[in-house]
Amino acid sequence: MLQKRWFQVIIVGILLSLLILLLHEIQFFFDPFLTYAGAIALPFIGGGILFYISRPVMHLLEHYKIPRLLSILTVFILYILAGFFIVQFIAPIAQEQFTRLVENIPRMGDMIGETITYWQQNQDIIPSQFNDALNGVVDNLQSSLDAAPGVIIDIISQFVGFVFALVLIPFFLFFMLKDGHKLVPFLKQFMNKRVAASFDKLAKSLDHTLNSFIIGQLTVSVFVGLILLVGYLIIGLEYSLTLALFAMLMNVIPFVGPFLAVIPAVLVALFQDPIMALYVIIIMIVAQQIEGNLVSPNVMGKALSIHPLTIITIILAAGSLAGFLGLLFAIPVYAVVKTVISHFYEEWLSRKAAHD
Repeated sequence: MLQKRWFQVIIVGILLSLLILLLHEIQFFFDPFLTYAGAIALPFIGGGILFYISRPVMHLLEHYKIPRLLSILTVFILYILAGFFIVQFIAPIAQEQFTRLVENIPRMGDMIGETITYWQQNQDIIPSQFNDALNGVVDNLQSSLDAAPGVIIDIISQFVGFVFALVLIPFFLFFMLKDGHKLVPFLKQFMNKRVAASFDKLAKSLDHTLNSFIIGQLTVSVFVGLILLVGYLIIGLEYSLTLALFAMLMNVIPFVGPFLAVIPAVLVALFQDPIMALYVIIIMIVAQQIEGNLVSPNVMGKALSIHPLTIITIILAAGSLAGFLGLLFAIPVYAVVKTVISHFYEEWLSRKAAHD
């Protein structure tokens, strides 16, 4: 019976269940490590993202015989100049538009309620159950919109605390740029020749996957944000910069981001001029068509090779479990796990073929 595949699967399942139960019972032992990991997660992830953005610039400078330290210093100067430009020219406009938008949210809620009430009063064929449901929607919508400014202020307060946690990112970025290339050779010296070759191949695959995703998604997001900003300015949409920045942020989320990005713009357009909502949708479609047919294929290519249905499923699950952070990091984490599994599967196939 020990040789039966079904019996081996049952044994493996029982052992995994016991392992999970054991880990749950001794969770207190891992708490200090989890706390430490949580403390460095933000600067590590932020530094890693900036590392992939900065590395091509650093390599370009090194190509022209500029020393690495001077190249890194140049990268930091470019970041400082970019930050100064954002704070000096973009942030004031976005802040002013955002403030006006928050102040107009209660008025928008009143208009929605009045529209629904008028529609109810002039429709005699609507079932009473549907009327009750609409009344509930209006009440909940109004209370939610009344509380929206307070919620937004809380979010801003949390964001300020989040900004203070970013102070370590430049230090992580500096050492990643300076010594990042030494990590794989350092680890390989503790491995035998065959394992070291496999590890080197895996490290290059992971680096390619992360680079493709990070550079690709950021490029796509910036491109879509700029297209939307130009389009919103052409049609005269209010809060155009704030809405374009929101769209840029949402487009970081693969596949579903563009749908989330257009919602506030359509709502604002409806209150400004109903026909303008149609213009907003057309602009979004044009931007997505250009991005989907020109930008993404040339920037990201087929590096991730993830089916759209898989992306939707992962994002829905990650969003339910981890909220907005889950939406942001679900796909890159999945891509990394997929790369690791594919690597070991290929290794297993090659060894099996060698034995045969």
